[in-house]
Order: sequence, then C-alpha cells, then structure tokens
Amino acid sequence: MRTYVRYDAAVDPAQLPLFPELDGMGDGRALHGVEYIHTRAKKIINRVPEASQMPFRFTINAYRGCSHACTYCFARPTHTYLGMDAGSDFERRIVVKVNAVERLAAELRDPRWGGDHIAMGTNTDPYQPAEGRYRLTRGLVEQLIAAGNEFSILTKSPMIMRDIDLLADAARAGLVRCNLSIGTLDTGAWHASEPGTPPPRRRVEAVARLNAAGIPTGVLIAPVLPGISDTPEQLAEVAEACVEAGAVSISPILLHLRPGVREVFMPWLENYRPDLVERYRELYPSSYASPGARARLAHQIDDVVDRVGGRAVPPSRSREAA
Repeated sequence: MRTYVRYDAAVDPAQLPLFPELDGMGDGRALHGVEYIHTRAKKIINRVPEASQMPFRFTINAYRGCSHACTYCFARPTHTYLGMDAGSDFERRIVVKVNAVERLAAELRDPRWGGDHIAMGTNTDPYQPAEGRYRLTRGLVEQLIAAGNEFSILTKSPMIMRDIDLLADAARAGLVRCNLSIGTLDTGAWHASEPGTPPPRRRVEAVARLNAAGIPTGVLIAPVLPGISDTPEQLAEVAEACVEAGAVSISPILLHLRPGVREVFMPWLENYRPDLVERYRELYPSSYASPGARARLAHQIDDVVDRVGGRAVPPSRSREAA
C-alpha cells in the first residue's frame, strides 16, 4: 500500500522543534514541492548481487529517490523501476519505507541472519532532507546497535551530527564506520552539480566533529568531475581540508556515467559547460573513464594526502573500520 503525501512550502511552526531544518538543505535553503510516497517494505535488508564489485554484501535504503538532486547520481535509474523518471521524479518524488525500522528489527532477530556488515547510503542518502521529517535512519541505527551488528554510513549531509550520540555508542562497541562524500570545496562547482546538498565546508566540519567524538570517519572525494573540479588546486584544497579535519582515510572517485545517468548529466553539462561536452564524449565512450585516467587521479590524491600526513585508501576499503 502506498500513501501519497505532498508537503507545501508552508510548515506548521509547532513542528519545528521536532524537525530541525525540516525539509531543508542544511544552509537555510528551503526545499519546495517534494512529494513523499509512503510504502511498506516487505524486506529492508537487501543482498547485493554476487556479480557486483561492491565491497559489501548487504545494504539498507530507507528512502528511494533523493532531493539532494546531484546531477551525476548513479542511483537515478533505480527510480525508473518504480514507473517514475530518473530526472525530476528522482529529485521530487521520494519513496519512504515507513516500516523500515520495524522490518529491520524483525530481520535482525531472524535466526537465519548471520550478522554480516550492513552498508547504508549505497543507493540514496540516508541523511537527505526526508530524514529530518521521518527519522528512519536514526531508528535503523538504534536497531543495529541493539543487535550488535556492524554497519557503515555514507552521506553528503551534516545532518548525521544529529545522531552523534548513537554513533559514538556504536563506535565504542566497534560497530560503525562513517564517510562523508565531499567532491569539491569549489562553491561554483558544488552549487551547480549538487544543488540540493549542504555546503561542502559544513561536511568538513562534520568530519572533524565525528572524529573528535571517537567515530571513525573518512572522506570520499567523489565524484571528481573532469574539467570542473579536477584541477590540482581544487583537489589539493579538499584533500588538505579533510586531512586537517582528522579524516581517517581519503578516497577519490572519478565520475562515471552509467546508462540512465548519462541522459540526465549530459544535458546539464550542455547548459553549464558546453565547452566540455566533446571532451566528455571522448572520455566516456562507456560508463567509466579509462583505467589510466582513474589511476592518475588516485596518484594525485595519494601525493597530496601523503604530503599533509593523511591516509589514502582505495574506495573499496573506505568502509573498513579504522
């Protein structure tokens, strides 16, 4: 059963103490015209296909679609499985698994569950603005801690700080590893490519505060956009800031453009930087840039991180405990 709930820009002031930054993007910008589609999931722990190269086998996603509206988001095509489009529907029609917490509690109790590591933030962001209203991620974290089940979180949002009490408990028990995705500190590149995300410097601050609380937190410099956020100066700026913030690891990821994402990203690029369109067509004849291009980026980040005393790791190891 699905319930369609549409929230307008006007918010009942009485709700604000309950939902700080309600439907906001973390910097005072309001989020307008988002439709939340309530659904009850039959299962909440998802098994990753064996053919996948992901370094984890199980995931949880309480939300589908993401109002962060990143132009390059690899999860966009998953909205088409629901009969919606990968463009504006992905950004504005957010599916909320309202029974996610109760389902997780039941599945963790199931004697067939083996206690494997569970990755969160693998499809859409667990701390996107919808979390300010529904608090499902917090409930999921509570259940994972109660079960003593290891987990990891990847997010673009400093909203994760609202759960620092729980995450600190999980860290003391050796259960959690967090990562913030911070592709650039360049204001123009950030605002154009990630229009619904909180400012990147606020994410750097979150890295510092989480690590100061004893929660091992790293950074994915991801994605790096060729010709937009990949100059040596831009990469050094973000890597140095994250090391200074105490990031336990730094991992770069070069943009990839899978089918379904390319169809959204390339029209955006034609409007934003038409001078780069031909370069991207040559760089991405398929979903991924060449192995050489990816290796050059990794070496560049490694050099910066080594110089400032940080720890560079491949993305495949970014969810490991520090």
